Amino acid sequence: MDTRTLGKDLTVSALGFGCMGLDFSYGHKLSKEDGIALVRQAVDRGVTFFDTAEIYGPFSNEEMVGEALRPVRDQVVIATKFGFDIDPQTREVRGVSSRPENIRAIVERSLQRLGIEAIDLLYQHRVDPDVPIEDVAGVVKDLIAEGKAKHFGLSEPGVQTLRRAHAVQPVTALQNEYSLWWRAPETNGILDACDELGIGFVPYSPLGKGFLTGAMSKDTLLADDDFRRTSPRFQPEALARNEAFVDLLKRVAAAKEATPAQIALAWLLAQRPSIVPIPGTTKLHRLEENIGSVAVRLDARDLAEITTAASRIEVAGDRYSPAHTAMVGREAPAKVAAPAA
Repeated sequence: MDTRTLGKDLTVSALGFGCMGLDFSYGHKLSKEDGIALVRQAVDRGVTFFDTAEIYGPFSNEEMVGEALRPVRDQVVIATKFGFDIDPQTREVRGVSSRPENIRAIVERSLQRLGIEAIDLLYQHRVDPDVPIEDVAGVVKDLIAEGKAKHFGLSEPGVQTLRRAHAVQPVTALQNEYSLWWRAPETNGILDACDELGIGFVPYSPLGKGFLTGAMSKDTLLADDDFRRTSPRFQPEALARNEAFVDLLKRVAAAKEATPAQIALAWLLAQRPSIVPIPGTTKLHRLEENIGSVAVRLDARDLAEITTAASRIEVAGDRYSPAHTAMVGREAPAKVAAPAA
């Protein structure tokens, strides 16, 4: 597997593994044993970058990933996230929280669940509208100095919040949704800011939460606990209209002797050398298919054809429900200076 560098010096496989779907959000959940086996099969095939979070489960995903990677700890990069207020006993999610004391408590619990001494990449999962980002970055800076974390990341912040955080503690990676189906990072300033500041970009849902694989249609039945049921983009009428994206990928894939998923990932990989997508799956054959995208080469003509054709397709449906949309791209409150003595 080729490698890429996030930020100044975090070297990872060119394609990571988004572990959320192993037992959270998508309805179909693997047993702990099967999840561990799949993660280890990813390692055997050259993947070194694994992404989890406290809220996935909650808690169970970190436990699964930690146990899976313990035998190869020195060969992999583990990323996890803080930023939600979760009752440790009931596992009730009570909202966001990046209060400094909460960050510290979450990190201690994540270290225990993962069974590691330091988190390689520690993300703020979502911006807390009540906590200045300078305070958040300051706590992470202290955790890095204490040896409990190695790198700082943010997920779905506003551009100014990213800049303010980076001024306190350099940000190694930014994790936002990005795919041929969701190209907002190209126009909202986030990718430009990452380029300027030397921050790596980690696209989550690079296959459009499964849609760009070509395995879904308007007739696809989602499980009752599959979070895509709440997304306007996954309603039957929207899916029918959005199939134009899959048709485009299929046309290119046929010419390249590849699959639609491989073309979608290869297109992302070709956008910048600092991009490391983290597709997830619960199936070994899909894992191998995704890894195969690293070998797919798209030349300038291919990329121009795909990008131009995709730009002519009108996306049907928002990517999130209104409640989830309110949590992405927002700015942290301003830091209030202490009064003079």
